[in-house]
Amino acid sequence: MESMAWLRWMIGAFALAFGLALAVPAAAVTGTPISVCVRPAIAGQTPATLFRQPRGFDCTISQTQFGSGDFWVLSQPLPAINAADHTVRIGSTWVNRVTLFVLYADGSIRHAGFTSRTAGRLLGLGAVIVQPLPSHDAAPVRLLWHVEGAANLRGLILGPALADHDQRDTTEILLAALYGAFGGMAIALIVYNLALWGALRQAFQPAYCLLVLFLLAYAVTSSGALGQMFPTLDNNDRQRLNTLFLAGSAASALVFARTFFEQGVFGGWLRAASSWVIAALLTAGTLWAAFAPWQFRVLDTILASTYLLLLVLIPIILFRAWRMRSNFLWLFALAWSVPIVVASLRVANAFELLDWSLWLDNSTILSMALESMLSSLAIAYRIRLLSVERDTAREQEIAARLLADTEPLTGLLNRRAFLHRAIGRPGDQMLLIADVDHFKRVNETIGHDGGDEVLRVVARALRNAVPPEALVARIGGEEFAILVDAATPVMPDTILERLRSQRMPFDIAVTASIGSCTGPLLREADWKTLYRSADRALFAAKGAGRDRSRDASVLPIAA
Repeated sequence: MESMAWLRWMIGAFALAFGLALAVPAAAVTGTPISVCVRPAIAGQTPATLFRQPRGFDCTISQTQFGSGDFWVLSQPLPAINAADHTVRIGSTWVNRVTLFVLYADGSIRHAGFTSRTAGRLLGLGAVIVQPLPSHDAAPVRLLWHVEGAANLRGLILGPALADHDQRDTTEILLAALYGAFGGMAIALIVYNLALWGALRQAFQPAYCLLVLFLLAYAVTSSGALGQMFPTLDNNDRQRLNTLFLAGSAASALVFARTFFEQGVFGGWLRAASSWVIAALLTAGTLWAAFAPWQFRVLDTILASTYLLLLVLIPIILFRAWRMRSNFLWLFALAWSVPIVVASLRVANAFELLDWSLWLDNSTILSMALESMLSSLAIAYRIRLLSVERDTAREQEIAARLLADTEPLTGLLNRRAFLHRAIGRPGDQMLLIADVDHFKRVNETIGHDGGDEVLRVVARALRNAVPPEALVARIGGEEFAILVDAATPVMPDTILERLRSQRMPFDIAVTASIGSCTGPLLREADWKTLYRSADRALFAAKGAGRDRSRDASVLPIAA
């Protein structure tokens, strides 16, 4: 666990830096909040009458309790401001038309407004409608909105506030920096993981790219940037896309989790349950986007319920990962803790348990920006573990291959490995066959264990007496083979002298005889020819009294 300390410190530093970054834009929204009251619209009502006789407005009941339809929304008396220097900020909602009427100190009433098709020209970052106050010589004293065709899922006039131009510009700049930073990070993460996927081919990498791609699309639509890029885009259609991409983000996050954890975590019924939740999220998001505002409340409740299912599934996944001692549990929990909390708040808002706010409305992209940053570190750690696993597997494979190629008693090549490496070497090769003299007598004198030790000493002496590139193998009981390039031959007498100088078990005297031959070794037939000649030379050395060498090229041709 100590080896992961560096990663925890890095993640903590990123989280702290990100938290400080979020604190700046939160403090920058310094507009003056406006309290409002609501009443349903009735035919024949006029702004002048409602300003003059503001009876029937409810200031206590939540706006969502009024249901959908047409409404009047009246502000409390305004502080002293200059209309030319101020704008009114309200959260973007599903409406057909909003008309803002402004009552001035001299009794004049002026109006401005937008429809869902023209809202794009007033849309600021954070999906906020920034409505300039109509210019007039007198100061504005009260505001009245006429809201037509409101779905009223989260409210009618959300978070109304007065902001001067400096406050508006500061907020836009900070939000632009935040969303721009997230966009750049998202694109970099996609490119980085796709590039790594080309080399590693891990399933969690394309799944993560899909998640970040959906988040990027959600950021573009939820931030209002899409409306700014395409002012003629219907604001209600922008919200359709926003809902669809949010559902896609939630579904792809679950897909990513299934590929990020070890396979056993999502085994059995949990895999089927997660598949159903993924399908439910995509289906509910598509239905909302395709059929709204038809049965708006029903569609929105279904969509919110699928997010609730996801929240119910998350602790089950984490518990299963904990039970299976997943190596990635703490990484996943750390990266996703903030998005899970934010998703819970958004679901609470959808079920009218929590009031709307600008930062709650933008909390998803903020939390997912933090998640993307931490998940990228988690993926880097996962790749590091993968690299360690592959290195270990490669080392084990090399060790297994060495064991398969090595004769266990002496550590030299065995006959199969020797032939595999020897046959096909270009140019003439020098083959030396060494055989321990009177080895049966050695075993009878010092026992088989002592005989094994003699073979190990002989093998070590042979290995040390030849160049590093030479092949040395034990090819029989006490028979050894040495193969070197004929251009750099090894003198057999040098090898014999090395053997004579070795201290043997119980200080017994051990000698060997060597037969050598030189020739091509391109095919198996060449090996047989070379070996027969070297073996004949070895036999000649034995016949001449042992502890000596003979070369096949100087032997008389056999009759």
